[in-house]
Amino acid sequence: MAMKYSRQRQVIHNFLMTRKDHPTADVVYQNVRQEDPHISLGTVYRNLTLLADKGEILRLHVGDGVDHFDADTSRHCHFVCSRCGCVTDLPLDCLEDMLLQARQHFDGEITSLDTCFHGICADCLNAAAKQAAHG
Repeated sequence: MAMKYSRQRQVIHNFLMTRKDHPTADVVYQNVRQEDPHISLGTVYRNLTLLADKGEILRLHVGDGVDHFDADTSRHCHFVCSRCGCVTDLPLDCLEDMLLQARQHFDGEITSLDTCFHGICADCLNAAAKQAAHG
């Protein structure tokens, strides 16, 4: 069943389409309020949940206890920095092979693949190197 059009939902989706940093609901709320000052945090949460449930956006669980959202619904991996917490896309060509192998080794039905790599991003590594050099 198609969703009834909602201007607020459209504003939220449009905002996510401009972002590659996988914002949390709070970040979405703070930014969407600039366009719609009357929108509530609850409305943002409800619409993010609805968009994710309908498959129009991705809801990411990256280990920090907060949902992050991604407008790119194509199959791709993510990288999470263990220092600053940034979440970035990590396109890998092997995902279809991984999914196929997983399905061959599993008796049930695998419907999706969600892969997150963890480590330290280049910005944090560079900041640590600068700090060590000036240390």
